[in-house]
Amino acid sequence: MMNTSDIDFSNTSTRFHFIGIGGISMSGLAELLLSEGFKVSGSDSHQSELTDSLIKMGARISFPQKADNITDDIDVVVYTAAIHEDNPELMEVRKRTLPAFTRAEFLGRIMTLYRVSVAVAGTHGKTTTTSMLSEILLKAGTDPTLSIGGILPSIGGNFRVGSKDFFVTEACEYTNSFLSFAPNIALILNVEADHLDFFKDLDDIRSSFHKFAALLPDDGCLIINGATDGIKTVTEGLSSRIVTFGPDKGSDYYPEDISNDDNACATFTLCHGDEKLGKVQLKVPGLHNVENACAAAAAAVEMGIDTNIILGALGSFGGTERRFQYKGSFNGVTVVDDYAHHPSEIKATLSTAQNCTHKNLWVVFQPHTYTRTKALLPEFAEALSHADNVVLADIYAARETDNLGISSRTLADEISKSGHNAWYFGSFEEIEKFLSKNLIHGDLLITMGAGDVYKIGDDLLKK
Repeated sequence: MMNTSDIDFSNTSTRFHFIGIGGISMSGLAELLLSEGFKVSGSDSHQSELTDSLIKMGARISFPQKADNITDDIDVVVYTAAIHEDNPELMEVRKRTLPAFTRAEFLGRIMTLYRVSVAVAGTHGKTTTTSMLSEILLKAGTDPTLSIGGILPSIGGNFRVGSKDFFVTEACEYTNSFLSFAPNIALILNVEADHLDFFKDLDDIRSSFHKFAALLPDDGCLIINGATDGIKTVTEGLSSRIVTFGPDKGSDYYPEDISNDDNACATFTLCHGDEKLGKVQLKVPGLHNVENACAAAAAAVEMGIDTNIILGALGSFGGTERRFQYKGSFNGVTVVDDYAHHPSEIKATLSTAQNCTHKNLWVVFQPHTYTRTKALLPEFAEALSHADNVVLADIYAARETDNLGISSRTLADEISKSGHNAWYFGSFEEIEKFLSKNLIHGDLLITMGAGDVYKIGDDLLKK
């Protein structure tokens, strides 16, 4: 297999073929190449708005995936992690010995084309922090290229093609994919147990984050949460500069004088060492977003952005979709949707909710993957017990099959053991009927999870 460093990005006649081009990240990379004048083809299992948009830009896209789509004019192939070796196109690529790269490998090569590349990593908070930093760079007029894991309203999507100065992307640790990246600046927001279908344990995860940090060049910069448990394991032996952010003065960047409004949005003074940089008034709720803002600010300062622009951009940031997103109300019930699918994220979301005016706090939670649910069952039960009432939907399998003997009913029983209200229903329709009968004026309903649980709130708002 050819190394990504051997890709000739100076030759716009090169044709890149994307297997799974309709994915949100893959489509962004294809858009970037099209905007630079490269030839792009691709395939997917079905047509979508993303594939329609790429076709309008000049991409040649085939449906479904089949060996015949690998034509003689293809020079480089990019495929997603969801594509298996028995995929007919990938099998044909292997047969022809065409250079083929995973999305992460290819994204890592793209990063080397920019003056400054920033990778935002961590167990959680990546999308919000990446979006905050993106908002700062946009307000500063830097024309950044952006790859975000969620929809950022100010760019109307998750990907933005800009100049060759700044590139900002999320960096996911799952399957060690972020080890293919090439950042100048790396952020590590937190390091906790997750993705235990791939990692052995927390020590294995820390080792992975250490390898990620070690990718930085000697003149690079690691920005890491100073409160990270086991931080020395992650930072040991690094040659790059290390900057910390965190909840208190023990870190280089930290907040002071935190106060919250009626919507749980914080106002605080951003500090760097002994210097007070200025006041930030967030529009996004939750104390976890104070730390995310400090992380984004630290990165922006390292990138040379003016402090006043940083403070103003953080204050105007309105959030991304599915991050404590207000969806509407019906019969006096407020509906919020949130992507939280890890116990720490759930705790942060429910802590935010407690600071919002409401009578009863209801959570409809859809666990994400059997492995995560089984590995962290007690932690999920404890985190969810901070709601007044919990309704469990079936586990969203994602990449897995049910062979672990775990179910949402198990989680409901675990929550009930501690004396808290928990119900399990086998369909969204049953959940919607139950909620319609039991929600009262003044209640707050949060649909929560990384799957399609948001549809429940959407359906209730239509009634």
